[in-house]
Amino acid sequence: MGTTTPPPRPGSEQGSVDELARYPAAYVTGVAYEALIAYTRARQAEKGYTQPQFWLLRNLSVNDISPDGQGMTLPGLQKAMAAYIRAEDDLAAEAAVLVERGWLRRDDEDRLWLTEDGERARVEFSRNGPAIRAALHEGIDEADYATTVRVLRQLIRNAGGTDV
Repeated sequence: MGTTTPPPRPGSEQGSVDELARYPAAYVTGVAYEALIAYTRARQAEKGYTQPQFWLLRNLSVNDISPDGQGMTLPGLQKAMAAYIRAEDDLAAEAAVLVERGWLRRDDEDRLWLTEDGERARVEFSRNGPAIRAALHEGIDEADYATTVRVLRQLIRNAGGTDV
């Protein structure tokens, strides 16, 4: 058996194509996912809101994700957000905060509705996205980013997953 050169230490940008190609994709994407989520959530917290709160507002806004602007129950919202909600996210607690702020209201059938103040908050929060994206993409050429997305999409297809 031959010996192999270990991949560069975590956090290193150095390494040959051969060295970097040995990194397990699931490990690298998992570390990237956790770092990107942590960064995004920290920037949102600095602005006074959480990522799940933003998702609630978006999912209830006819100007964003909601197709009709109709109210939704928490189980309906949980289902709608199933692809991106995290296990530690407590939508009931997050919704309660938004109701207290006057950004959501609850009707007699326990559906949540976006208020005018909530729509204004959603629009304001949306303005933070470009700065977060710019900071995360710093030093990354758009063509390199597009190549990365293409490679990740192919890995997803190769693993039998649903393409994004």
